[in-house]
Parts: sequence; C-alpha cells; structure tokens
Amino acid sequence: MTSAGDAERQLAMAAKAWPFEEARRVLKRYEQAPPAKGYVLFETGYGPSGLPHIGTFGEVVRATMVRRAFEAISDLPTRLFAFSDDMDGLRKVPDNVPNKALLQANLGKPLTVVPDPFGKYESFGHHNNAMLRGFLDGFGFEYEFQSSTDWYRSGRFDAALLNVLAHYDEIMAVMLPTLGEERQQSYSPFLPISPKTGRVLQVPILETKLDAGAIVFKDEDGTLTELPVTGGRVKLQWKPDWGMRWAALGVDYEMSGKDLIPSVQLASKICRILGAPPPETYIYELFLDEKGEKISKSKGNGLSVEEWLAYAPPDSLAYYMYLKPRTAKRLFFDIIPRTVDEYVGHLEAYAGQGAAERLENPAWHIHHGKPPAEGAPLPYNLLLNLAIVANADNAALLWRFIRRYRPEIQPGRAPLLDVLVERAVRYYQDIVKPTKRYRAPTPAERAAFEELARELAALGDSTDAKAIQDAVYEVGKRHPALGDLRQWFKSLYETLLGTETGPRLGSFFALYGLENSRKLLAAALDGTLVAETAAKAGGAAVRSTRDRVRSRRPSPAGLGDAGCPDTRRPTSAAVAGAPGPAAPLRGSVAARDGTGWPGTRRDAAPRRSRD
Repeated sequence: MTSAGDAERQLAMAAKAWPFEEARRVLKRYEQAPPAKGYVLFETGYGPSGLPHIGTFGEVVRATMVRRAFEAISDLPTRLFAFSDDMDGLRKVPDNVPNKALLQANLGKPLTVVPDPFGKYESFGHHNNAMLRGFLDGFGFEYEFQSSTDWYRSGRFDAALLNVLAHYDEIMAVMLPTLGEERQQSYSPFLPISPKTGRVLQVPILETKLDAGAIVFKDEDGTLTELPVTGGRVKLQWKPDWGMRWAALGVDYEMSGKDLIPSVQLASKICRILGAPPPETYIYELFLDEKGEKISKSKGNGLSVEEWLAYAPPDSLAYYMYLKPRTAKRLFFDIIPRTVDEYVGHLEAYAGQGAAERLENPAWHIHHGKPPAEGAPLPYNLLLNLAIVANADNAALLWRFIRRYRPEIQPGRAPLLDVLVERAVRYYQDIVKPTKRYRAPTPAERAAFEELARELAALGDSTDAKAIQDAVYEVGKRHPALGDLRQWFKSLYETLLGTETGPRLGSFFALYGLENSRKLLAAALDGTLVAETAAKAGGAAVRSTRDRVRSRRPSPAGLGDAGCPDTRRPTSAAVAGAPGPAAPLRGSVAARDGTGWPGTRRDAAPRRSRD
C-alpha cells in the first residue's frame, strides 16, 4: 500500500517545475551511496564589499527552492551555507561612510581587520556580515552563516590549502592562460598576508616548499619572507578559493550569474585537481533595467529590495525570482503590479488543484508546500487604479470604497489585502501621480462617453461587475468610429485614469461606485481632468522614476560599495542603494503564519528532511 507521502514523492520525481529538475540532478550524485559528510550541502556566496542587494535575495531564495524540492524527493539531510568572503583586502575608501581617514589608513588589509567606520562592530567586515545576516533573517531564510576569515584562521581550511600547495603547478597551468601577459608575471593562487603590514599582497611567489607547507615571496619592504600557507596567514585568489572551498566543504549545489560562467569552469577544474567532484551548478540570467540594459551597482539602475518592498509584499518578489531564472528579465517599477497579481492568482488557484498540479504551482515553491489559505479578494491593479481616480493619499480612503463594494471585507481580516491597499496608495503617490497625464476626449469619444454615462445612470447601485462590463462593451460596439474594442478601452484609460492601460472597467466602476464613475466621466468631458495635467505641465520638470523614489525614500547611511572587490558576486547583479536589515512586512506570509521561509537556523546542526 502506498502512503500519501510516497505518492507525493513519486509525483515530485516527475514534476517539471525547475526546482524539482535541479533537485533530481543533486539526487543523482548519491544514487550509489549517501554523502560521506552526512548531509547534502547547498551554498550561496556573498562578497562583503557592500551590503546585500536584490541579487543576493534572488540567489538565496532560488537555492532555498531547490533545497526544499530536494527534501520532497529525498530523506537525506540538507544544509545551506551563506558564505562570506570577508578576508578580501580593502582596495578603496567608499564615498558613503564616515571616518574615511580610518579606512584610508587600513587599505589593503582584510575586511575583518579594518576597523568599523561606524564604530558598531569589531571590524568593517563584521559590520557588513551583520548586515547580511540581518537581511537574510528579516526574510526568515533558513541558513548557516559562514565566514571565510573564520575558516582560514581556525585551521579548518589548512588541509585544503596544503592540497592547493601540492598541486600548485597544475593550478597555475589552469589559471595562467586566462590572464594577460603582464598579470601572468605576478600571478599566484596564494595571496600572502604581510607579517609586517597586515596587508593582503598580490606578489609573485618565488618558491613553494611543500615539506614545510610554506611559500616564499618578497614582502613590501623587499625582505625575502617564508610564510606557512596555513592558519590564516594567506588567502587564495577568488577563483582558486572558490574551487578549494567546493572541495573542502563538499559543496553539492551552487548558483551563479551568467557573467560567471568562465569562473565556474575554472573553479570546477581546480576542484577536480584537488580530488573532489565540483557541485551541480545553475547559471541564471542577469536582470535588466527599464531600457533593457544590464543592472549595475555602479550605475544604480534597476530596483533594490527595499524599493520593491515599498510597493509590494515580499512573497511577490520571491515569485518574480521563481519565474524563468534562465531568462533575462526587466526589473523596474512598472512590473510590480502585474507580478503581484500573478502571484496572488497562483496562491488562490492552489486550493483547487490536484497534488500533481500543486507541485507545478509557484506557490508551492515560494511557501515550501504550505501556502497560506487566503489570497486577496481584490487585485492589486484594481486597487492601484482606484487610488489613481480617488487621488488617494491614505489607505483609509480606499477602504471606504472597498467596504461599500464588499461589506464583508474589513481592514485587519484579510492580511494580504491590508498590505496591498497600503502599497497601492504608496505606488500611486510615488510612481503614478507625478507622471499622470490626462488627455481630452475626441469628438467621437465625447459622444460615446455621454452615452456610457447614461447607461451607468440606468443601472442600479447593486448591479454586479459583469453587467457593468457588458454595458461598457455594448457602448463601444455602438461607436465603430472609435476603432476596435481595444482602442475603446484605451481611450477610457487615457481620459479617465491618465494612463495607457488599466483595470477591467466593470469591476473598477463597481468598486468606485456608479455615481462616482459618472462624475469621473463628467470630469473628463468638462475638462477638469485635463486641467490637472496642464497644472503639472506648468511646474518643475518631472524627474526619472528612480530619482523621485530614491529622493523620497533614501537608503540608510552606509550602503553601497565598501571599496574592495566583490570576489564572489561581481557588480553585474548588484543594485546600488540596497537596504539594511529587512523586517518581514506586516501582513506578509512570512510574518503572519511562519510558512514564508522557515525560521533562521544559523550555525545549526544538519536538519532532517521533511517526510
């Protein structure tokens, strides 16, 4: 007899959702025997040259989705390491930190040695690590924080470093062809830390002494120096470091951006040289801004996590990260409303689906098989358009319309709707209102609008949204001079909402109220709405959406590039102005029922999979 758990596992083994496809790749590694280390290890890397950004979130949430999918098909224990490369040397002083002279005096030293310019932590590296942990904790990710400094200095990497020394020539043979002629003359996998200055040095290695486990180089003052490679006295260049870490930790799965494909290939070769199989890797596409250009931390284009969460619940961002990771996607403000409604649609569909369908539903992967029961009775786009016509500056105004339209819905009783109402008002105020532009109806449109107003007047206040929608359709059909029905609705959006797209008008008119809707048509006909646009045109020039948002919602002090190379995640996937610690939003799934991303287990023992 097959149990319910066995039946679900069989379905999961056949599921086509990409996290299950990835999970099955990991499972194949242990078809013959379980891992000798006792668990399956997922890893994500963090370069603490700046604070966590939207790429950090995407990598951790996607790795978590694969981990949970793996747990649905296997009883092997799993762990997720969030590994910080905090032994990197500080190469420049950031522009946005205090006590610049303090950092200037410590250039070149490992981040965990450089004093914290904010005066809050043991070092600048500890400061940025704390920001990472706060960021991940705020989303409730289950992970174990790992510090490169700790692994090097504690001796836990010693055996692996001696292994690198033993295979020095083979690793050099892999690395040198990838470098320019000048760099080849000074390159070494080992970066000695000067015993005299404490700085991380990029100098030629003159001799390797395998018996002594040491390297010989010239220190900054020209002194010939012999230094053991163990005990945190050296660190590795980042590509050899990556391969060494995979071998030392036994990493089974790691994701990285498309721009790191050559680095993944090199690290995999080095891992094999060291006698270990490289992990299963997954290459994801990078994010694009509204112009289709790659998001860059130096440009500050695209969105930060903080900016997304200002206008939408966290689970919608997880949904965005779930969608087609291997397809480049635009990441800008205008995608938020549609993404939210798509996420809610999947959430609401879940309850009526069969077991196999649920495994393909993004909600299963966002909530690890336990999505919340309730969704949102009103779409985000509808709420946003209500905020537009009501010129809403607070949630209470929207709730007045909602309670009249759906008396059974009350604030506080639908947590997700509470969040959407609040975010819709904020999105309108920050994103839509400054650029809203009405136009006057054409003569042909005026006749149709007047007829539509008469049709709405003939309907009773209790008329349902479908009947109202039918009335709008019929008016459009009776005015062929307007073009097709698509153009008819576009005309209504441009004149009534000041936008080119909009909601299903039957639902919108029902929510806004038929009398208010007739007044809105009258305002379009008598020029009141166009006058609003004319008043704006006489004011100051409208700045870009990003500049407006960031001037209204400035990032916390101390964010951005910390002045040293992001050795694990170059700037391509980063966004300037990333947030500090992010607390779960009130009403978010993670905050209200604990099923968003399970509670954090940093420094925890391996956990058994769910049955």
